[in-house]
Amino acid sequence: MAALAPTVTVVVVGAGAMGQGIAQVAAQAGHPVLLVDTRPGAAQAAVGSIAKALTALVEKGKRTAAERDATVDRLRAVDGLSDLAPAGLVVEAIVEDLDVKRRLFAELEGIVGEDAILATNTSSLSVTAIGAGVRRPERLAGLHFFNPAPLMALVEIVSGLATDAAVLDTLFDTAKAWGKSPVRCRSTPGFIVNRVARPFYAEGLRLVQEQAADPATIDAVAREAGGFRMGPFELMDLIGHDVNFAVTRSVHTAYFGDPRFQPSLIQQELVEAGRLGRKTGRGFYDHSPGAAKPTPRNAEPAAKPDRVLVQGDLGHAASLAGLLREAGIAVEETAGPGVLLVDGVTLALTDGRTATARAAEDGVAPLVLFDLALDYAKATRIALGPADGTPSEALAVTAGLFQALGKAVSVIDDAPGLVVMRTVAMLANEAADAAMQGVASAADIDIAMTKGVNYPLGPLAWADRIGLPHVLAVLDALARTYGEDRYRASALLRRKISAAQIVQIPSPPRGEGQGEGVAPRDFASSGNPGATTDSMPRIPLTPTLSPGGRGGKEPTL
Repeated sequence: MAALAPTVTVVVVGAGAMGQGIAQVAAQAGHPVLLVDTRPGAAQAAVGSIAKALTALVEKGKRTAAERDATVDRLRAVDGLSDLAPAGLVVEAIVEDLDVKRRLFAELEGIVGEDAILATNTSSLSVTAIGAGVRRPERLAGLHFFNPAPLMALVEIVSGLATDAAVLDTLFDTAKAWGKSPVRCRSTPGFIVNRVARPFYAEGLRLVQEQAADPATIDAVAREAGGFRMGPFELMDLIGHDVNFAVTRSVHTAYFGDPRFQPSLIQQELVEAGRLGRKTGRGFYDHSPGAAKPTPRNAEPAAKPDRVLVQGDLGHAASLAGLLREAGIAVEETAGPGVLLVDGVTLALTDGRTATARAAEDGVAPLVLFDLALDYAKATRIALGPADGTPSEALAVTAGLFQALGKAVSVIDDAPGLVVMRTVAMLANEAADAAMQGVASAADIDIAMTKGVNYPLGPLAWADRIGLPHVLAVLDALARTYGEDRYRASALLRRKISAAQIVQIPSPPRGEGQGEGVAPRDFASSGNPGATTDSMPRIPLTPTLSPGGRGGKEPTL
């Protein structure tokens, strides 16, 4: 199905910030655009705002004056719905109220032509429920832009239960023609981004609630080790706690109280206090003029170690051995459990257990855990978590090691999974469940999270990079520590690990009986996904599922 021709008239109902942005995108793509709003003068004011924004781009050299003038000429504010008969596509961007949206679309059906496509920009309501209020729900779909629409690449193309496949194809191709990165998804609570992103905020909030670290430190670790553009607390302050908290509550309610989406009492208190973030001047941070910039917790400078013993495969952190050598530290490598030994202190990548529990279970002390980094060579900060009772001298030894690599070190309390690892594991877990349930394809989920919220990697690609057994070990450790269903691992994640184990089972020789010539299976090893990390074939999560929608295919192994 081809994109809508530029000659097709696009109608935008609602002249707020989102409606204005969508109108600008459509007009820039060459469409005549009609903009309407129930507030007197709002549509005309929106056209003026678009012209002003385009003029600013001209002054910066990003648009020509001719392009600006042509775009503005395509925009026309109209007085009411009766003027919308020429529409080939109607995009609704009004208040998030199901009854109000239903009434609007029911009225529009009597005005626009039979071939016109009806689209809602809803971010939280069911497209199926909206479509149930119209005579022809097959021509209604979700067309969810992200704010600001002219700048954000992602558009979620959302199918309701009755949406015609041809309508979805047209919207997909049209969004692509408009220069966007469209993804397909099914109408489920939160769609892709607002569902999969919940752990990014939730795990940071839990760490603060447990006094593991302060917001500034968590944000710094997320940015400088995890590669996220913003940490969870500065992002919540930017979004607005009223908005972010409302989305979390909406998703939690829509999933019948699933603990994965449980809202935070800390954020609720901020909302109740009117500390909504930047827009009120105060959230987790003070945004008033002249306010001091929050600073993360940094370990005191410590001595550079002379030598390090690397025991076994460090997995995702394997690059540390080379980085240590480049820093002039002598490195010896032997077989072992995948840890570093420096001056009698054991240093290990977190596996989801607390350092205290791991030291007791493995009989290792003193033990300090380090956090996940997107790229250990490029990371400028690392988080460390010492086991209870670790001497300050031992902690200084491990801090000195990472400082010798040019990294700032933040020591946090002994929280399971530390900061980046637990956040990424939970994001990957939610993404895996969304893929398994046919909400969207694995590829589209990763596109949505990189284009919609600027994650440095899609969560499923990140899980593949870390190694699925390690991700599962982290989730299972979190579940054991907290005893909560919130941390239950996705069945798809377990299935993929089992699939990799099946690949390792030798086939019987040709011509022999079913049970002859088959090597005995190591059930102890196969029952522990983490035990096969080094040798297990990598069967990734990312290329597994077909695009979301009814009748989605099973994962292709």
